[in-house]
Amino acid sequence: MLGFLVKKTFFDLWDNLFRVALVNLGFIVSVALPVFIPSLLESFPALSVAVFGVGILWCCVYLSAAALSLKAVSDYGSFGFGDFLVNLRRAWPAGLMIGGLVFLGWVLVSVAIPFYMNMENSLAGLLLAAVIFWTLVAGILSLQFFLSIRSRLDTNIRKAMKKCFIIFFDNPGFCIFSLMYNTVMLALSVLLAMLFPGPAGMLLYLDEALRLRLLKYDWLEVNPDADRRRIPWDALLIDEREKTGTRSLKNFIFPWKD
Repeated sequence: MLGFLVKKTFFDLWDNLFRVALVNLGFIVSVALPVFIPSLLESFPALSVAVFGVGILWCCVYLSAAALSLKAVSDYGSFGFGDFLVNLRRAWPAGLMIGGLVFLGWVLVSVAIPFYMNMENSLAGLLLAAVIFWTLVAGILSLQFFLSIRSRLDTNIRKAMKKCFIIFFDNPGFCIFSLMYNTVMLALSVLLAMLFPGPAGMLLYLDEALRLRLLKYDWLEVNPDADRRRIPWDALLIDEREKTGTRSLKNFIFPWKD
């Protein structure tokens, strides 16, 4: 299943290369707001902090809209500029939630963990710091699918977050692989100026991963007494493999000659 997931993600990225690059370019421009503009407002500290905060929230809303748009790609479709604008209007609740989670994570890493590490009672402080650290790790592994779940399953933020943790505790290895995969994609993106695969490519992978993983639950719903550890992925992915197909190097470079 994982091999097919990586293959389908790459095919969809390649087929939508310019759309992905444009979404990534929009994100790069968005990041400029919290990164560069506050430094121009150093004489106005309150305004500088406000611009930084608004900029971070805007980036989160933008990523939420990107996730909504990229859902069409993993469903063998596409999206246009108009679709992205519509999704921007739908994206702000989830975007604000992501912004809040990012802020909470920053507080835990920069304030809470150092505070407990520096406690006089080093053993108790170390224990508390470790609890916070592993809670943060579990949260990252679970909530990496938040935007995809919100786009594909449930627009209710509370229910979407609950489903994130359900998927993690039911599929820990799969979630760890997904985080590692996107870490590699992030490193590759840095080498390619964040234009490819970039944030859009990572969001597309997460949506592809969720979409295929949901086939497991559809099958278990029909076969409630089946062994959850023995999912017949070969049978479940027959239609997906037929739709995705296979390609040669020539097909990738010269698709019009297919």
